[in-house]
Amino acid sequence: MIEVDVQGGGDSAVLRPQGRLTMVTAPELRTAVAEAVEGRRVRIVVDLSACEFIDSSGLGAIIGGLKKARQAGGDLRIACVGPQVATVLQLTNLDRVLRPHDTVEGALRDG
Repeated sequence: MIEVDVQGGGDSAVLRPQGRLTMVTAPELRTAVAEAVEGRRVRIVVDLSACEFIDSSGLGAIIGGLKKARQAGGDLRIACVGPQVATVLQLTNLDRVLRPHDTVEGALRDG
């Protein structure tokens, strides 16, 4: 399940995947990002505080969302990364592309 909150005057969206972000749930995240961008919410934060596990499909959905947001003139950031997700990001070197923020507010504020 993905919760979606509109933030900051409507140009930002916070997406909160819950549980496991895998090939089963990754399409839901892709859809949520696409709907946010289509709604002109191009500053997207993926709050991973309730995400206990991520696999390559989940990573692909996040990277695809980053590309979609940037093509629309925005950005996608991640926040509140747990230990398993942080390990996967480090092992894949994606922590260099997607610098994790400690809080959603920090991710929205930076840049």
